[in-house]
Amino acid sequence: MNGFKPPARNGVGPSCIGLPGGDWPTTLDFLAERLSNVTREVWHQRMVAGDVVDEHGVTLAPHHPYQGHVRVYYYRAVPDEPHIPFYAQILFQDAHLIVVDKPHFLPVVPSGGYLTETVLVRLKQQLGIETLVPVHRIDRDTAGLVMFSVQPETRAAYHALFSQRTVKKTYEAIAPWRAEVAMPQRRESRIVEAGHFMLQHEVSGPVNAVTDLALMEVQGHLGHYRLSPVTGKRHQLRVHMAALGLPILGDGLYPTLTPEGQIDYDHPLQLLARSVEFTDPVSGQLRRFESQRRLTFP
Repeated sequence: MNGFKPPARNGVGPSCIGLPGGDWPTTLDFLAERLSNVTREVWHQRMVAGDVVDEHGVTLAPHHPYQGHVRVYYYRAVPDEPHIPFYAQILFQDAHLIVVDKPHFLPVVPSGGYLTETVLVRLKQQLGIETLVPVHRIDRDTAGLVMFSVQPETRAAYHALFSQRTVKKTYEAIAPWRAEVAMPQRRESRIVEAGHFMLQHEVSGPVNAVTDLALMEVQGHLGHYRLSPVTGKRHQLRVHMAALGLPILGDGLYPTLTPEGQIDYDHPLQLLARSVEFTDPVSGQLRRFESQRRLTFP
């Protein structure tokens, strides 16, 4: 396999797609059909600008004949990407691992309408380390700890911490308090996609999501909760709290989906990835990191 890959630009690496066998007249025809979320005109502009290359380093012009079974790299752009006025703080850095304290509203990696306004790209620009990859992720709406692998050679060892569930993770949340909801408790359920790409929900069937919940403090009708996920399903904590009738304050997904684009910086989701604890697979040291951020009662 050819090892060519175009370099990153301003911390943003190229996207990649493998071309299947087929009879498209040109590569442009394929891209415009298969990646139609980008218009044909934009693909044409990218190719004219030299932003589309194949695995051999050949720049693909709009008229370039289609050739299947090769990889094509292209640079993605997000026009009018909104600036996010919040910044992650580096809590720890060595040759293999970086731990950051992420603010609310800032995505971890590029997706959708966000590219440069992400923790990953900002870190690459700040540190000049193109090999950075997140070991795990938290929602854009959630604040707190995120770990990044620096070295490809040790990356699998850090990923294994999460796949093998040897990381002790603790979250905190502000949500309604109801005396009839027993605490502490363990919530066990099955969580699957809810028919909308943004949402998950509980259904009957074998358990795949487990969370330990405890009440730390009560102020009026609100509670400060400690949430310890045993598993790592998407939106697990938000779904479990909403299912208990305790939706997390500021949640724009559960129990009601807020229309896209309605971001209220004054009312962040009151969910915080507070701490992680694990044995470092490279150094053998016991590591514990804690967010310096705090949730607030309104």
